[in-house]
Amino acid sequence: MGLTTERVALISGAARGIGAATAKALFDAGWTVSLGMRRPRMPDWAKDAPERVHLYTYEATDPATATGWAQEVMERLGRIDAVVASAGISLRKTPVEITDAEMAQLLEVNVQGPRRLAAACWEPLAASGRGRVVLLASLSGKRVKSPGAGSYAVSKFAVVGLAHALRQAGYDRGIRAVAVCPGFVATDMATAVEGRDPATMTQPEDLARVIHMLIDLPNEASVAEFHVNCQLGETH
Repeated sequence: MGLTTERVALISGAARGIGAATAKALFDAGWTVSLGMRRPRMPDWAKDAPERVHLYTYEATDPATATGWAQEVMERLGRIDAVVASAGISLRKTPVEITDAEMAQLLEVNVQGPRRLAAACWEPLAASGRGRVVLLASLSGKRVKSPGAGSYAVSKFAVVGLAHALRQAGYDRGIRAVAVCPGFVATDMATAVEGRDPATMTQPEDLARVIHMLIDLPNEASVAEFHVNCQLGETH
């Protein structure tokens, strides 16, 4: 794999769910994709053009993997045009029930991981003139829906704030950051927690289409937040 003239996106949490669907959508659109996974494997859809897929062992709780990933992509591909931070965890506990260690883990994976990844890729994103940072937040980052969703919501409120902070930090350098806030999505994590019929939930492929659209928008059509719901909500 050598330096490329195609746009390059780093996607964390790319092994499944929203991350995997986004990786395929960008690949199908002609992007070169670098997939961050705990256990890297080449997706079936990429086997006909493996030169456009880079695999990296990424762990959101390990700061070294963020900087190492960005460095390896620059050495091998020579550019970074977009970061999609999709890796995340959920824990259904109120802020009263949750332990310090559990809260620290939620914030480490859901907030610190995306922050470190964006920071590691910052200069290449700026060099592109139209760098994109997409943070997978949640509608739980806009309202607290139930007691059990409280601690998770705290972390996702922070993700939304992080997206706005990155947007402010990079705007003058052509970097656009957006928080994508879905409701229930038909992923392993959501269906295990909610017990809902996946057919009634937003599909990962539809969120991938949204993310592709947001990344493709010009600098002059900046979107700070994008909300997606599978059901009628009070405001979302």
